[in-house]
Amino acid sequence: MAFTLATWNINSVRLREALVAQLLAEEAPDVLCLQECKSPVDKIPMERFRALGYAHVVARGDKGYNGVAILSKLPLEDAGSLDFAGLGHARHVAARLPNGVLVHNFYVPAGGDVPDREKNVKFGQKLDYVSDMTAHFADTMPQRSVLVGDLNIAPREDDVWSHKQLLKVVSHTPVEVEHLTRAQEAGRWVDVTRKDIPEGQLYSWWSYRSPDWNAADKGRRLDHVWASPDIAGAAHGSRILREVRGWEKPSDHAPVFATFDL
Repeated sequence: MAFTLATWNINSVRLREALVAQLLAEEAPDVLCLQECKSPVDKIPMERFRALGYAHVVARGDKGYNGVAILSKLPLEDAGSLDFAGLGHARHVAARLPNGVLVHNFYVPAGGDVPDREKNVKFGQKLDYVSDMTAHFADTMPQRSVLVGDLNIAPREDDVWSHKQLLKVVSHTPVEVEHLTRAQEAGRWVDVTRKDIPEGQLYSWWSYRSPDWNAADKGRRLDHVWASPDIAGAAHGSRILREVRGWEKPSDHAPVFATFDL
């Protein structure tokens, strides 16, 4: 069963309901994983999405912040959620597809502005969250699994517009990259996007603070698609829909796609 999966930090699913509907209508992924939904589950505007063929949803929500959802044309089995770092936030949900593939959808904490856990509690929470991911996947050793989401870390030098200038900026500091690398290695996860697009600058997020995000192009690749090694070879067709960042009243993230032939 071949399926196409997309991940997108939507920055409020209710505020950007029309953009989600546009993506579903134009691109028609089989599965769409959303982060930062900022909505209780019962307030997610599923009626419009169901009309477009997305009859299945597994989600966890918080009022006004966080929140993750998996929308699907294919039947979904709710596979639970994980509360890493004991934050009590809706930052993870998992669902199983009919072919047995387990999809993990993560929204890792952003970590605030100061990359020092002694001065910034949020940064410490972020590191603890990723450390708990590492421990979990070291214990479970994923098989037939896909991990997607806004991981809020750009690990490679070519995942940011300026490696040198961002070394002390949250999302690209060495300690964050080390933590994410350990989490990836613990589960033997394959970075599908970079497997398909191994060279060159690649971004999925551009700040709202830039008056002309497209011209300035000061982006970061914060959104990821990973696969367990037993199915990573079946992945192909990775792409980031940069143009979505230019839609009216957009999220500051662009959706990331990959197709799996299984």
